[in-house]
Amino acid sequence: MNFSRRKSDDARSSAADSEADLARREDPYHVTQASRIYILPNLMTAGNLCCGFVAITLCINANYDMRSAAVKVASDLTPEAIAHFKWAVWMIFAAAGFDALDGRLARMGGRESLFGAEFDSLADVVSFGIAPALMVFFLILSPTQGYPGFREVGAFLSFFYLLCAAIRLARFNVITNPLLHRDAKDSSKDFVGLPVPAAAGTVAALVLALLHLAKNNRDLQHWALILPPLLALIAVLMISTVRYPSGKQVDLQTRTKPTTFVVLVLIVGLVILFKEVGFLGCALGYIFFGLIRHWRRWRVARARPAGGPV
Repeated sequence: MNFSRRKSDDARSSAADSEADLARREDPYHVTQASRIYILPNLMTAGNLCCGFVAITLCINANYDMRSAAVKVASDLTPEAIAHFKWAVWMIFAAAGFDALDGRLARMGGRESLFGAEFDSLADVVSFGIAPALMVFFLILSPTQGYPGFREVGAFLSFFYLLCAAIRLARFNVITNPLLHRDAKDSSKDFVGLPVPAAAGTVAALVLALLHLAKNNRDLQHWALILPPLLALIAVLMISTVRYPSGKQVDLQTRTKPTTFVVLVLIVGLVILFKEVGFLGCALGYIFFGLIRHWRRWRVARARPAGGPV
């Protein structure tokens, strides 16, 4: 009888220990769960990192081609350099695709971890921070363009872009931490500041348009002046409080009106058909949509009387 009671107590103790161990492992802030690596989401992150690394090597190879050909201005780009820069652009776009997939797969499978979030940010610094900054530096700033001080100012802006991208990623990791206390009015539907993939995509789209001009033997010397100011604007928007739509609510169950669906299909078709201009139009449209919406909300808030209804 005592033996049976002891055996039953041991079984209950073992079950309690198992439940406690399971609770610890399912706690996202327990060391076991936080450092867990889930294959599919982190495989997408590794693809993002790989695309960023390939983009950097392509930019370096293009710079070697220009130096060996003694290129003086960007309008004299060799066909080999243009091809390398174009492939670097597509690698950045591919990295953005992998970046969109990793978070979506993690949320769909309920397998989000602190390791995945940190790994994703480190990959984003390479693909959407270093790669676009080097692309701008090697394509536009390596040729002197004939403007005094252009190279030095542009080099500083490239670093400024990289710095803001790193700050934006660090801030995103902090403000999305579930342990933080938030106000009731805070919304998780929007990004605070321009997302880093969108910033890199805008730079890549502009480079693609400039390469299209170079391929058609058009002068890039004056067009080259666009990149540094745009790079500065993008960098400031990344660390700003301007809100941008995230699109996280769009999934396989999302429904839409027939007219909206037709318009989306037409836009996608036009972007694919006129990709050199289409990608740039979409990127700039996304940037200025956030700016215009922020300005309109600021006007409404300013016009609202103190103590009035929110």
